[in-house]
Amino acid sequence: MAFSSRRGGSWAQSILPSSNPKSKIPRKGRKRTLLKDFIFANFFTIGLLLSLFLFLIILLRFGVPKPITTQFRTRSYRFRKPFTRKPLLGESGNRTLLRATVDITTKGLYDKIEFLDVDGGAWKQGWSVTYRGNEWDTEKLKVFVVPHSHNDPGWKLTVEEYYDRQSRHILDTIVETLNKDPRRKFIWEEMSYLERWWRDTTDVMKETFIKLVKNGQLEIVGGGWVMNDEANSHYFAIIEQIAEGNMWLNDTIGFVPRNSWAIDPFGYSSTMAYLLRRMGFDNMLIQRTHYELKKELSWHKNLEYIWRQSWDAEETTDIFVHMMPFYSYDVPHTCGPEPAICCQFDFARMQGFVYEQCPWGQYPVETTQENVQERALKLLDQYRKKSTLYRTNTLLVPLGDDFRYINVEEAEAQFRNYQMLFDYINSNPSLNTEAKFGTLEDYFVTLREEAERINYSAPGEIGSGLVEGFPSLSGDFFTYADRQQDYWSGYYVSRPFFKAVDRVLEQTLRATEMMFALILGCCRRSHCEKLAMGFSYKLTAARRNLALFQHHDGVTGTAKDHVVMDYGTRMHTSLQDLQIFMSKAIEALLGIRYDKLEQSPSHFEPVIVRSKYDAQPLHKVISIREGTYQSVVFFNPLEQTREEVVMVVVDSPDITVVDSNWSCVQSQISPELQYHNSKVFTGRHRVYWEVSIPAMGLETYYIANGFVGCEKARPAKLKVFSKSSSVACPSPYSCVKIESDVAEIENQHQKLTFDVRFGLLQKITLKNSSPNIVDEEIGMYSTSGSGAYLFKPNGDAQPIIEGGGQLLISEGPLMQEVYSYPRTTWDKSPISHSTRIYSGESTVQGFVIEKEYHVELLDHDFNDKELIVRYKTDIDNKRIFYSDLNGFQMSRRETYDKIPLQGNYYPMPSLAFIQGSNGQRFSVHSRQSLGVASLKKGWLEIMLDRRLVRDDGRGLGQGVMDNHVMNVVFHLTVEANISATSNLFSSSFPYSPSLLSHHVGSHLNYPLHAFVSKKLQELSVKPPPRSFSPLATPLPCDLHIVNFKVPKPLKFLQQPPEGSRFVLILHRLHWDSSYCRKGRTQCTNLADNPVNLFSMFKDLTVLKAKATSLNLLHEDPEVMGFAEQFGDLAQEGHVAISPMEIQAYKLELRRQ
Repeated sequence: MAFSSRRGGSWAQSILPSSNPKSKIPRKGRKRTLLKDFIFANFFTIGLLLSLFLFLIILLRFGVPKPITTQFRTRSYRFRKPFTRKPLLGESGNRTLLRATVDITTKGLYDKIEFLDVDGGAWKQGWSVTYRGNEWDTEKLKVFVVPHSHNDPGWKLTVEEYYDRQSRHILDTIVETLNKDPRRKFIWEEMSYLERWWRDTTDVMKETFIKLVKNGQLEIVGGGWVMNDEANSHYFAIIEQIAEGNMWLNDTIGFVPRNSWAIDPFGYSSTMAYLLRRMGFDNMLIQRTHYELKKELSWHKNLEYIWRQSWDAEETTDIFVHMMPFYSYDVPHTCGPEPAICCQFDFARMQGFVYEQCPWGQYPVETTQENVQERALKLLDQYRKKSTLYRTNTLLVPLGDDFRYINVEEAEAQFRNYQMLFDYINSNPSLNTEAKFGTLEDYFVTLREEAERINYSAPGEIGSGLVEGFPSLSGDFFTYADRQQDYWSGYYVSRPFFKAVDRVLEQTLRATEMMFALILGCCRRSHCEKLAMGFSYKLTAARRNLALFQHHDGVTGTAKDHVVMDYGTRMHTSLQDLQIFMSKAIEALLGIRYDKLEQSPSHFEPVIVRSKYDAQPLHKVISIREGTYQSVVFFNPLEQTREEVVMVVVDSPDITVVDSNWSCVQSQISPELQYHNSKVFTGRHRVYWEVSIPAMGLETYYIANGFVGCEKARPAKLKVFSKSSSVACPSPYSCVKIESDVAEIENQHQKLTFDVRFGLLQKITLKNSSPNIVDEEIGMYSTSGSGAYLFKPNGDAQPIIEGGGQLLISEGPLMQEVYSYPRTTWDKSPISHSTRIYSGESTVQGFVIEKEYHVELLDHDFNDKELIVRYKTDIDNKRIFYSDLNGFQMSRRETYDKIPLQGNYYPMPSLAFIQGSNGQRFSVHSRQSLGVASLKKGWLEIMLDRRLVRDDGRGLGQGVMDNHVMNVVFHLTVEANISATSNLFSSSFPYSPSLLSHHVGSHLNYPLHAFVSKKLQELSVKPPPRSFSPLATPLPCDLHIVNFKVPKPLKFLQQPPEGSRFVLILHRLHWDSSYCRKGRTQCTNLADNPVNLFSMFKDLTVLKAKATSLNLLHEDPEVMGFAEQFGDLAQEGHVAISPMEIQAYKLELRRQ
């Protein structure tokens, strides 16, 4: 979205090899002296031997071919030099986390930069760039002009509208114009549009497209389904969207991308660099970073660097990065530092075209023989100035903008004029320049070749063995500012309703992938195969709908209202499809029935349902008449056995809960509450009981009415505080009035204290510990400048809660809740909330405080308001806090006085915590992406929603007024460390979550999936025990199954059974061992010892397992960043994965 047109770590100790050993290289035969007649008699034999000898020479010189190859051009990148540096050891870890040694950290840049926004003249955010003129005497300037067209899969128009009006014409134009002249080049990024075009276009166009890719004229860069956002997207969804695009591309065209192109995400995450490296990418290009960081890096010629993960002491995550230096990716800001001149070389802005004219008053003109010298020298001057910002004499110049090259006339104007300019430059040797069209591949290959020949390393520079001559860097690039004090921290929160739906679709898709794989792996009936194959198209559609929303105008909440509706409708449709499949799959996996599963309706339905795309999820009300029962089946998508208090809604309190063996289960009923200022009770009831569900398995429970022999669900006791009105006590509950100013609830592990008048949390006291001050405050920012992208508050947030609201406490043996409908200056409060704690000695829930905020920013009274919750603790964190990047790793954050409040807000996809010098830690886990800050000592502040009237000048052309009723859920934890922590604030490295924190996050983001039978059953008919437990034993507590799936469901039956038709992706968590080692749970096994994949399943035999890249397209460890010797170390299916690493395995499975 260019401003001119839109908006101004070490490897696993072992990797499983293929079960087929590599073929041996035959030895050379001894030399013999042969007689002449013998030579003639054995001519063909000798010729064959000579050919074999030459083959061996080539093999020894160039190495064994990679397991997966492409028919396209290969690169000449050299191998990594051996790593020799001594690694740094971190202070926390399981056991110790290695820490990277780098030249630059983004924290160091922030510490150094003064953020003065000095006017640099023509290059407003830089300086007046000059050069001596002899810089290219010994090494000529090599300019690669890279034509491109940025196609957003949804922004002002829906993806389908953009395709019909623009993108399909652009792809037609590319093929037609490139085919005319082999010197012309182009790059394309988004597979969502290419796949759509591929379905519509002719066979001749497809053949031409493939030819252009083969000969290097057309390069697919990135190759994801979309160019994903990097602030809000979860790493699961990022892996999925890139793999979906890359696999389609490889299957359809036979091309595997190695260069990433991300010109439009609003800030960049180091998680993305890690994932791309583990997918076999070699190079990255990025654009939208803080303008002051660009200036600092430009000044020191550090715009190209090696991005290294902060934990990676062995340099296996290194990836080469090119950062663009200027304000935008449009033509005025890509040829050089002076946009007024560069705009004159955007020939699509000449008269007769649809694009806006250059705003600087100087316009492009057709290049002719009469003006070519003057025009070429003017352009070359910009190229030279730009090249001085980089170390090498190889220069990248993008040539494009949003939805450019829409017709042949426009494309010809660019290609024709530039070719004439190139011809002049290249025909004058005195200019020491070669300019031509190129792809990213052309650029990076040439740059690396130059770096091989010439040493560009700065004195004392650490650099990298990957590519010498460039600095190494760790950290991320948030929060982005494009000019002045315009920080793009608003999109962390915009459209939070759909940010929540995104995560629901993600976790539902993940659970469905598991069930789909288990159905095909475990079920021996033909109807199971038919059920799965019949669902393949909808499964693929769900993957693609999730992938589409990861677009940097999707999950960001920065699209037009009708586009958001389109995204939401797609996600809702897929959610319904996935739940229907899961409802049927549980019948097969539990052995209830098999016949005609693919045709007939399911006997089960999900407990939580959504009526439409923008509606709140609701619990289905279960009705049970006397003498009957209902079956409730739970699926646990996690890799460990799960003990958890669950809840369903019933219409009668007279119920009993039993397990699948018909043994009694303790249960509790509480009145169902609704967020309303007067009508608090709905008349229905919530039933709570504790379940135990096997890892990746199913378990059945029964809710009965009239079952003799078990105690009925125990009613909760209610306590009420209400100044404004009396509350009628519902049956069968007892109610008492709260008379005190404070109220408390507690379980086995902690006690919570509340201010009754305001209904807000005050203290959290862990058992056998002193109280922790956690003053909850709800406030609002007022703004006159915020929009979908920008957060620009008018001063600090002001508290909105007044004394005298309504408070209701529900106390039972399994769950205790404090419900608050606060009094505010508005008749209808924009927020109400509940705080819950659960009982259970061995449950993760027992250590969690559940906060649920019901948000309704629906009225015009809340225009230009931004709602926050703030936890004001007594932890001395010195305004340092830690927030996660994409749910994968933590990043250290520090509040700076030299940047404005909005610049101190950061993305919080799932977790943020603060920590004191004594190790006391306060964490907030979220099930959706939001924004977080620590503006004062001990504070942790999270924005919940925003309603904005104005457009913020970044091209969207509207505010954010389509707010929806929504519930935001946090899980809070307070932890005290068990070992000393030193130098807490001096380290620039992030701290890791505790093992408990990892478990809390997993339980919140990957909840149990509950299904209820559609028909009541008579108590006289009791079915046999029904459960499903596919794993031989739960996995170690610090090993997470990212996904277990069939990567190509549409082609499953076409693949041979002995092929690797299943994929398992594992993530070894890193956790801070200065906190409780077992995560306060029944954790008994850690991944310090290798895990045997061959014996992982009960009823499935893993015949083969091969390590593969995260996009499932490479099996050579070196391609993913590792030394080749790691490829053959595993024995008998044992895999050991280092902390932080994600590893994928292709599996061949057979039913036992």
